[in-house]
Amino acid sequence: MSEAEIIDDARAFLRANLSGTIGFDGEFVPIKFVITPDGALIAPVMVAMLRSFDVVIFVPREDDAAMQLQVTLEEITDSGLNAAGCDRWRIYHGEPEDVRWARFMIDAAKFDGRMYDGLVLMEPNRLADIEAGICKRVNAEMRDALRNACKFIAKVDIEDPRLVGIDPFGFDVRGRFDIIRLEAIPLIADESDAITAIAELAQITANKVDPAN
Repeated sequence: MSEAEIIDDARAFLRANLSGTIGFDGEFVPIKFVITPDGALIAPVMVAMLRSFDVVIFVPREDDAAMQLQVTLEEITDSGLNAAGCDRWRIYHGEPEDVRWARFMIDAAKFDGRMYDGLVLMEPNRLADIEAGICKRVNAEMRDALRNACKFIAKVDIEDPRLVGIDPFGFDVRGRFDIIRLEAIPLIADESDAITAIAELAQITANKVDPAN
C-alpha cells in the first residue's frame, strides 16, 4: 500500500467506528462520539474527563487490536457554534446520559503498528456541504435500496433505515438500536457518486452477488 492508501485506511476505520472506551485518570468507560465536518470529535462527557490532562480513546477492532487516539478536550455547550455537532450526536446515538459536552482534538494516534499525527486523521469531510441534501434524497427515494443494502452487506435487517451521514469513505445508516456503516468503494467524490453507490449496493443485493468478488 502507498502512504496515501495507508492514511486513508486509518481515516476510513475511524469514520466507520464511532464508539469505544475512553481512558482518563486510571478510569475506563464506554464512549460514543461523532465526527464533525471539520474532522474533530464531539461527545457528551463526565466532568472528570474535562479535568484530566491525559485522555485516550480506544476504538476496538475485530482482531482485538485498537486504534488509540490521544486527545485534548474542550468543553462546549449544545448551542451556538457547536449546536449542529451535538444535534448530530443525538441523531446518531439518542439522548445522552451526561449533560456536559466536549469537542475532542486528536493530538496523535496509533493504528495497525503505525503512529499518526492527529491532524492527519482530522480530515474535513469534503461532502459536508451536500451531505444533508443527499440524505434527504436517499431517504425519500431510495429507502428500499438502503434497507436491502443493510440486510445483505451489513447483515442487519432494518425495518425503517435512515441515512444520517455521508463522507468519502461511506454511509452511516441509523437503525433501531445502532448506526450501521456501509463502506463505499470507490471513494465518494460528489452527489452523483453517492447515489450511484447506493444504487450499486442495491443491485448487488438484488443479484445476490458478493461485493468482494
